Amino acid sequence: MNEQVVLIQALAESWSAEDALEWASEKFPHNGVALASSFGMEDMVLIDMASRLKQPIPVFTLDTNFLFPETYKLIETVEQRYGVVTEKLQPELTPDEQARLHGEALWTRQPDQCCHMRKIEPLQKKLSGLRAWVTGIRRKQSPSRAGTRKVEWDAKFKLVKVNPLAEWGTRQVWEYIQQHNVPYNPLHDKNYPSIGCTHCTRPIQPGQPERAGRWSGFTKTECGLHG
Repeated sequence: MNEQVVLIQALAESWSAEDALEWASEKFPHNGVALASSFGMEDMVLIDMASRLKQPIPVFTLDTNFLFPETYKLIETVEQRYGVVTEKLQPELTPDEQARLHGEALWTRQPDQCCHMRKIEPLQKKLSGLRAWVTGIRRKQSPSRAGTRKVEWDAKFKLVKVNPLAEWGTRQVWEYIQQHNVPYNPLHDKNYPSIGCTHCTRPIQPGQPERAGRWSGFTKTECGLHG
């Protein structure tokens, strides 16, 4: 599959976001592909686009047990509006079990370990049963994502990765949301461009990078899903 991805990669760069989603749904039928959603603004665009596909793409989210109340509420709204059932992937350890085994507030001391247990391990299990996954990452979100292609081989998880919004800017995302009346997390209106867990997400200041509000006080800018 890696060789096939290389062959189609250049062509995919000319596709629209809708084209990329349609390709993924047709190339990997029978639940061979799924949309990974944290219910941020980009993911909401993809869910709305995917709702128009002939072959629906299943949606899953990494429920760390530490998501914002606004995020849980948005999941309910999405399920009611689009008629989808979001698969909520849970960590093996509950918050209390994690605290007993690794100490209270692990995210303040070893955020990478916390992310690995609560995000990466559940994701690995999910992706091991798929041939491809769809994400909402964009090149302009951070330097580490600048090289993102619309279709690429995910060497870390060993499957195809489809990033339909790779070339989009923030303005384009918001224009789509407004034009199509797409529901979104109200935290975006409070200077939260990137939304993760309550303990490791804060609003950003004017002029700061989009992901500056994640893991404040650490050099960490990724949880490990995308780098």
